Amino acid sequence: MIDSHLILAALLAAASPVAAQDMLIIAHRGASAERPEHTLAAYELAIDQGADYIEPDLVATKDLVLVSRHENELSGTTDVASREEFEDRRRDKTIDGQKVAGWFAEDFTLAELRTLRAKERIPSLRPANARFDGLYQVPTLAEIAKLVRAKEAATGRRIGLYPELKHPEFLLQNDGIDMVDLLLREFRTLGITPADPVFIQSFEVGPLQRLKQRGGGFKLVQLVAPIGGPADEPAMRYAEMVTPTGLAEVAKYADAVGAHIALVLTPEGAPTALVADAKAAGLAVHAWTVRPENDFLPVMLRTGDEPKGRGCGDVKLAALLKAAGVAGVFSDGALNGRSCP
Repeated sequence: MIDSHLILAALLAAASPVAAQDMLIIAHRGASAERPEHTLAAYELAIDQGADYIEPDLVATKDLVLVSRHENELSGTTDVASREEFEDRRRDKTIDGQKVAGWFAEDFTLAELRTLRAKERIPSLRPANARFDGLYQVPTLAEIAKLVRAKEAATGRRIGLYPELKHPEFLLQNDGIDMVDLLLREFRTLGITPADPVFIQSFEVGPLQRLKQRGGGFKLVQLVAPIGGPADEPAMRYAEMVTPTGLAEVAKYADAVGAHIALVLTPEGAPTALVADAKAAGLAVHAWTVRPENDFLPVMLRTGDEPKGRGCGDVKLAALLKAAGVAGVFSDGALNGRSCP
């Protein structure tokens, strides 16, 4: 029988510490292990921790303003469910084939949305983050860009933006909201160009292809998962997209693939063929998502038995991903500057 602990120990011994110059650190929803996700506080802390890019998930308001939320459904990350004035906004919607009940950003104007306050999405695992519930508003893309520029001026270093378009096909078909048009228009207004450090990502194919045609050179990332497929291409499977043939097709419109860690590493921590196959197609690989809590880590990298317990598992996991050849990792917590035994 193969001893997976021995394999992991050998792989970790061969892996070197994470360093920004070797692998991009993409702050997943900001420093979301330390502050409620997708708030200006989370983004600022991530920048202060040394992240190369911050990652806002973008949804749209009824009056066509891009704001940052993990999903267009708001009750998981804001106090909307406790607001009597918005009780009649509760809806049932079928999004990418799944029935979802709640309150949706596209049914609120920006002014209405600004009355809400952010809350921690997973308080059972991140109780310390819940201390900040009620303090922060939902930020606009314009405010996030302003924060990035202020921090660049203060630190003297470039800080990248890595936005994800959330459910663009659903919003286009159900509400007539074109996320590609909104993003490109907002970038023009903000003076953001392809010369800036920007990646645009999506789990869907059509929006990225349209951005390739119309975006003027922004770097594009096709997100892929271990199961399922793009919502706008029902016959397509992610499993097929990460084969050599599939990656060659992706390379026609994208610059990188954003891949779930399970597609990059085996359960023992060894590299799969994905990075090599992607590089052969001319694509970089960015892996998602490194999180510090035991509940999100392979058993062999956990510290203690508490699901919310933390140790050095995230740093070690990032080192394995670096050794596998990924060009960047999405992380909920600080990686740069941390050392582990």
